[in-house]
Amino acid sequence: MKKPLRLGTRGSPLALIQAEEVHRRLLAAHPGIEEKFAIEIVPLRTSGDWRPEQKESRFIDLGGNKGLFTREIEEALLDGRIDLAVHSMKDVAGLLPEGLEIPVLLERADPRDAFIGRTARTLDELPKGAAVGTSSLRRQAQILARRPDLRVVPLRGNVDTRLRKIADGVAEATLLAVAGLMRLGAAGKISSIMETDFMLPAPAQGAIGIEIRRDDQATRQLVAPLNSEATSVCVGAERALLRVLDGSCKTPFAALARLGGADGMTIEALVAKPDGTAVIKLSHKGPARNFAALGTELGQQLKDRMPADFLAV
Repeated sequence: MKKPLRLGTRGSPLALIQAEEVHRRLLAAHPGIEEKFAIEIVPLRTSGDWRPEQKESRFIDLGGNKGLFTREIEEALLDGRIDLAVHSMKDVAGLLPEGLEIPVLLERADPRDAFIGRTARTLDELPKGAAVGTSSLRRQAQILARRPDLRVVPLRGNVDTRLRKIADGVAEATLLAVAGLMRLGAAGKISSIMETDFMLPAPAQGAIGIEIRRDDQATRQLVAPLNSEATSVCVGAERALLRVLDGSCKTPFAALARLGGADGMTIEALVAKPDGTAVIKLSHKGPARNFAALGTELGQQLKDRMPADFLAV
């Protein structure tokens, strides 16, 4: 009898595509694996999953709320209903539940945000007072910092739902992750790609992670060949920064680490007021081997720069 190998994931179209990608890579890394394992993708509904009957609401993409997208999946992993979990890493909280770890990150896709407009090709082309739909405070703050004359309105749902709402005129534009649109085969919906000097992405945006039980050595060996060292280093720096701010920084933040030249790393990050009236943006450089320390140091620098009244709007 084959041993089960159950891949837990959210049930959205994008999450299922990501789980299928992990499945394909397992088959490629281990020829004949299906002779030993019955591989199954197990969709799970999470607290953060939006449903049509819900009213539009503001969802804050902060570390303290990221667990809404992973809690039920991690519970299923801990109690043995699944053998590994496939996550969009930007949804994963800085601190994992006891007994779990993420030993594998696939090669990161484009981490940038895409602008999708009904008629406008860029944010700067939108007319004064136009509505931009997003439930991400990170995106809201950076939009309003550049265009304080715009209105930001809540917009939730999976990617297809949000694209349809823009087409229906709920808002004149929205922002979505380039990586998600590419994975869904929806690159043609992109009006323009937002460069990171204007719109810094969420920590770990564009990366897919595999979470396992820490004591499950058999699954660890199966997934190990799928790991990208470059992605692990960059995302590790960004998540180190996330852990510094998580639970103490109830404000939008963003981060992006890049490798470059002589084993070096540069990490940029920002914190901002939700209304965009104040943005603190810093960068840090150092050896990539010290990625965790670089992220931690930059996170602490951001905390130290925030005045006591920073959250007041």
